[in-house]
Amino acid sequence: MQVNQNDRATPHSSRASGSNAGVIGITIAVLLAGAGYFYFSADKAPEVEMPIPVQLPEPVPEQPIEQEPIEEVIVEVIEPTIIETPEPEVVVEPLPALTESDDFVAQKTVDMADGMKIEPLLVKKDIARQFVVFVDNMAQGEVIRKASPLKGPKDKFTVSEITNKTYLNPDSYHRYDLYANMMSDMNDEQLINTYKELMPIFDEAFAELGYSDMSFDDRMQQAFEMILSAPIIEDPIELSSISVNYQFVDPKLEALPNVQKFMVRMGPDNSRKIKTAIRKLQQQMAN
Repeated sequence: MQVNQNDRATPHSSRASGSNAGVIGITIAVLLAGAGYFYFSADKAPEVEMPIPVQLPEPVPEQPIEQEPIEEVIVEVIEPTIIETPEPEVVVEPLPALTESDDFVAQKTVDMADGMKIEPLLVKKDIARQFVVFVDNMAQGEVIRKASPLKGPKDKFTVSEITNKTYLNPDSYHRYDLYANMMSDMNDEQLINTYKELMPIFDEAFAELGYSDMSFDDRMQQAFEMILSAPIIEDPIELSSISVNYQFVDPKLEALPNVQKFMVRMGPDNSRKIKTAIRKLQQQMAN
């Protein structure tokens, strides 16, 4: 199945550079030592020192004493046998073709999640293609849900009415807690290893989009930069109602790319978790 071009934003191919952030691990070792003590009693009578006998040397004989010749002893040195242990053979699991990769990619994603319940959120059809198109759209500032590899939250978006004004209800932020926590709690090394292992499949899916001047990894970095550039809003966010949709009253927020508007709707705490995780991933991918 080829990519549905209706699920793509208008393609642009400008490049973007990534920023770096370090992940620091600290190991502390503590050494303990003990000491012993000896006690002596002062009530004991002093002992009398006895003279040390002096041993006189034996007289030197006038004639040298004949000695039997010392037999030569030959010692055979046996070299120890060194048994070389062969290195364990690394078995590389073959990658399936793009058209047959759904089960493989889904299982790798579940393994990568390391116990987190991500499987019910997966859209298990053309996962690799959906992921690549979703990243491509994000790099251009668009969020097209039809191309998302994950299912959206079940809870509905809600607003608050205060003094004849409409505001984004902060309770709506919690709709995205699960996604932000998963991103934040994933093992960085395991995530990057899975990403690199699946890269040939992603590259094949990305080639179907017709880009010739960049790789999928370049596009991923552009999507990262789009997310990292999103503002974090702590104050109440006023909305205006247009038909069945809502818009930001603040023209600066309304002018943001859709990806960054989506980040604002996730709330400041979830935005920080996502940004922190992405900065770590950027560093890992640069190594």
